[in-house]
Amino acid sequence: MKVITIALGLALAAGSAMAQDLRPVSEFEGIENEADRSVALFEEMTKVIQHPRCLNCHPVSENPRQGDDMEIHHPIVIRGGQAGMGIVGMECSTCHSASNVSFTGAEGSIPGHEPWHLAPASMGWIGLTPGEICAQLKDPARNGDRSLEDIHDHNANDGLVGWAWDPGEGRTPAPGSQAEFGDLTRAWIDTGAVCPS
Repeated sequence: MKVITIALGLALAAGSAMAQDLRPVSEFEGIENEADRSVALFEEMTKVIQHPRCLNCHPVSENPRQGDDMEIHHPIVIRGGQAGMGIVGMECSTCHSASNVSFTGAEGSIPGHEPWHLAPASMGWIGLTPGEICAQLKDPARNGDRSLEDIHDHNANDGLVGWAWDPGEGRTPAPGSQAEFGDLTRAWIDTGAVCPS
C-alpha cells in the first residue's frame, strides 16, 4: 500500500508540474540582484528542461524514454553512436517520420520530426539537479561545443526543441511556448547565465 501511495504522489506531482505555465521574463524584473535574477530565470527554464518532452530525449543511459511517465522506449532501442539516431536496422527514422502520425483505431500517436534523434550522451539530464544541468549546458566540452548564443538559438528556434509544444496526441506539451522559452534563455544569458547552486 505504501508503494502505491508513493507512486500516486509522484504521478500527481509530475502531472501538476506538467500543467504549469511559464512565467514571462517581466515577472523577474523585480529581483534587483542580477545574479539572483539569473538563477531564478534558469529555474523557470527547468520547467521545460525537466519536462518529459525534453528528458525523454536527454537520457543518461543509452535508451530513450517515452510518454509522460518516461518509461523505457518500446521497442527497446539504443542511442547508436555520436549521432544518437539508433543502430543499423533500428534507426530512429525506422518508426519516426518527419511529422507526428496518429494511430489508426486507437488513441495516441508516433512522434515525428526531421531529424529525430537523441541528445548526445554528454547532454543526459535525467536525475540531474538544475545546477548540474546548467553547468553542463554551459560547458562546451559537454554541450556539443555550443556557445551561450548557440544555446539560445537552439532553445528559441530549433524545430526538434519546438516539437515539445506540438508533441502529438497522447502527450502533454511542455509548459508555455518555444518563444517564451527562448525569451527566458535570452534573459538568463543577459543576466550572466548564473547557475543554481
